[in-house]
Amino acid sequence: MKRIAILHYASPPTVGGVEATIAYHARGLADLGYAVRVISGSGYDFDTRVETRVNPLFGSSHPEVLRVKSELDAGIVSAQFERLTDQITIDLRNSLNGCDVCLAHNVPSLHKNLPLTAALARLLDSVPVIAWCHDLAWTNPQYLPELYEAYPWTLLRERWPGVRYVTVSEARRSELAQMLGITAEQVAVIVPGVDPARFFHWTAMTRTLEDELCLLDADGLLLLPARLTRRKNIALALRILAEVRRQSGQDFRLIVTGPPGPHNPSNPGYLGELLTLRRDLGLDDAAHFIYTYGVPDDDTMANLYQMADALLFPSEQEGFGIPILEAGLSGLPVFCADIPPLRQTGRDDVTFFDPINGSPAAIGRQIVETLRASSAYRLRVRVRQSYRWDVIIREQIVPMLEMLDYASTPGDVVDLAP
Repeated sequence: MKRIAILHYASPPTVGGVEATIAYHARGLADLGYAVRVISGSGYDFDTRVETRVNPLFGSSHPEVLRVKSELDAGIVSAQFERLTDQITIDLRNSLNGCDVCLAHNVPSLHKNLPLTAALARLLDSVPVIAWCHDLAWTNPQYLPELYEAYPWTLLRERWPGVRYVTVSEARRSELAQMLGITAEQVAVIVPGVDPARFFHWTAMTRTLEDELCLLDADGLLLLPARLTRRKNIALALRILAEVRRQSGQDFRLIVTGPPGPHNPSNPGYLGELLTLRRDLGLDDAAHFIYTYGVPDDDTMANLYQMADALLFPSEQEGFGIPILEAGLSGLPVFCADIPPLRQTGRDDVTFFDPINGSPAAIGRQIVETLRASSAYRLRVRVRQSYRWDVIIREQIVPMLEMLDYASTPGDVVDLAP
């Protein structure tokens, strides 16, 4: 597979939006088997699978870089600029040696180290470059007093031959296309993303569940935290799930967290009934009894509440009903049995149904209508399906990297828009 270089003034663990993006790009590409080399002016190893090369001259705060920048900000292109550019060109060529493509974050569009920008422009014949433009110097009024209509500042507003351009938003895409004199379709938009596993501090078991069951790809996740016993009424939950899937036409899932109850000898028989019902309803890939992966600890349960879209709790008997409290703390809508302990806890803030005579179709309709009316639910599903880093890397970045084999001529700007 290709060796990917990622270039920026700084790299992780430096704190910053671009640096965070670099970390996710590097880890995500390494996950897929790519060899990744991060090249920057500051930072150090942040992942054993990612090679990190640091040269302070590539940064924005090295004394020589700052001396040259102070001259450039005054409109002076001195011999010192040329000497520094020559040195950085040599160093950058060595750092890029053996790489098949360079993802250059902000270097082609920002003036934090113009000798580095000029050096990269000199090396376009050595390695294909993808210009990842988070920020544009020439469209930012704050930077205009430091820019001049001459080399090297004009490098930041010129179309570089053979370079693929990427921006992080539609607005930035329009700015860049207008500045370069190309069409918007010739600029790809690849937005930053989120990593639920890191954001929510997933446990090893949660990661395993996601790897095995692809829960984050679902259109809806209903959580049922209960043991597999008859009084928990899990058979009704399966019938409700079947109705939710039928009525919505979407991939809703049910996560049942507990194992068969240890105190009732009939429970293994009940599990068999549930497995048969799951099969008969066509839910083998939608209703997940996760005890087969282990008993979730408190941290894993917290992860599941964070991941879920609603609590489904059809129990016929409860002494109190702690899951109602946990769902409330997690901000989940609650659909639960209308029994005294749960009514006392849920009051007017949950949706009740009859756990004995309630119609699965009617209950399913309540769930579908409630979730469809919820902007929080719609946003959560959209984020987890489209804005996860693993999805962005797999569906947008990797195809772009593989397209490099099919570029037409060095002078072309290739249309990489999705």
